Amino acid sequence: MTAPDSPAVPGNGTDSQPDSRTTGRIDDVPARWDERTVLTTMLDYARDTVQAKCAGLSEEHARRAPLPGSPLMTISGIVSHLRWVEYSWIELMMLGGQEDRAPWTEEDPDREMRIAADIPLAQLLAEYRDSCAGYRELVAGLDLDTESRGSLSWRAEPLTLRWIVHHLVEETARHNGHLDILRELADGVTGS
Repeated sequence: MTAPDSPAVPGNGTDSQPDSRTTGRIDDVPARWDERTVLTTMLDYARDTVQAKCAGLSEEHARRAPLPGSPLMTISGIVSHLRWVEYSWIELMMLGGQEDRAPWTEEDPDREMRIAADIPLAQLLAEYRDSCAGYRELVAGLDLDTESRGSLSWRAEPLTLRWIVHHLVEETARHNGHLDILRELADGVTGS
């Protein structure tokens, strides 16, 4: 009598999903089931999806704005936006950083999307990847209940790292949906 086959476990190569060891993608199944590991795995997966959505895209397509009512809605603009959103939430809001290097201003609140048209997509993706790695390290030693130290113009009470990570998962996933649509409109590529 032979032993039954091992049950299919996502990411172990026996399931119907692509194995992260062969695709180069980060798996969305966490190594452990504690809250922090689940949250950070989901955020890293969403971050990696940004990279995957942009793989092989031409500069022309990265800068294309196909939506008449949204001239700043480009793939390059979204990548730039996501990079600076992480900076704002982690460095400024969570850690209370005092030096605001973000490109937006009161006069031009969407500047991070506007300047992306002049930056090569590969550079935008590398800066996003590097900043995500840095933020991952910055918050690694903080408890999820750590309160934010930055000033919030819209709220008197501080937020927690838990809320900020949840928000970044939501923000990044929402923009991945935009990237899906923009990529398909640009060159017909779907998936990833």
